[in-house]
Amino acid sequence: MKTIKLLLTSIVFIFLFTGCFSNSSVTLNPKPNPNLEFRDYEANQKLYNQLLTHYKQWKGVRYKYGGTTKRGVDCSAFVQNAYRNAFKIRIPRTTKLQSQVGQEIGMADLQIGDLIFFKTGYKTRHVGIYLGGGDFMHASTKKGVTISSLDNPYYIKQLWKIQRIFN
Repeated sequence: MKTIKLLLTSIVFIFLFTGCFSNSSVTLNPKPNPNLEFRDYEANQKLYNQLLTHYKQWKGVRYKYGGTTKRGVDCSAFVQNAYRNAFKIRIPRTTKLQSQVGQEIGMADLQIGDLIFFKTGYKTRHVGIYLGGGDFMHASTKKGVTISSLDNPYYIKQLWKIQRIFN
């Protein structure tokens, strides 16, 4: 079992580190997935643009546990707000409940708009929204609303699950 876990972890690292490395700047266009048909790429571009528009309105808002406004927001409220405003989709308020919505998928199936969940402590969970190109937006406890990279060893180590809310 440990061998399989180690092998899967190695494959994930190879997958992530053989792609394009991202930096702290925002990617203006999602990286095209050659496995998608053209109409799917256009749909992903639209999702990306909706998410980026939402991000620009919230960028830098400080993290506040339990916060739901631009005076301070936590990760699950930011995600809930993004889904409501960008996609007109209502999802639960808490990370725990958000992690139970939609369909769980694997890293290889990750697409723009998917929710990415992390175990950041014994009982603590964190959530962000995948933007494509290895980047996700979230409300960080240190940086507030920001875009981070899954290339960051901290995030990949803490990765818990991925949920797809819509197809």
